[in-house]
Amino acid sequence: MRHVVKIFKALSDPNRLRIIKMLQIRPLCVCEITDILQLAPSTVSKHLSLLRDVELILDDKDGKWVNYRINQFAADEYAGQLLPLLKKWLPNDQIIQQDAAKVNGVDRNVICST
Repeated sequence: MRHVVKIFKALSDPNRLRIIKMLQIRPLCVCEITDILQLAPSTVSKHLSLLRDVELILDDKDGKWVNYRINQFAADEYAGQLLPLLKKWLPNDQIIQQDAAKVNGVDRNVICST
């Protein structure tokens, strides 16, 4: 039961739900997520770490960036069952819709410092 509780705790924060919904659109780096959420990079990194720890997201190094993406093939039984459900949730939420518009317009080459 401890693991399931950890997954739901990871999903219990609005910003982590927003991150999941953004990553359902496309992979993003920390600076892009930070720009959209308007949070400190350290806060975003902590959120990403919690989501990665429960196997909801994965990270991949790509040159100077680390891209975060949805773990579409989660080996964890619970994460694997929740991710398809999360994709269907909150389609009409105003914040989620605003985030989606920002995801489509954010450019790491413009906002990320080297």
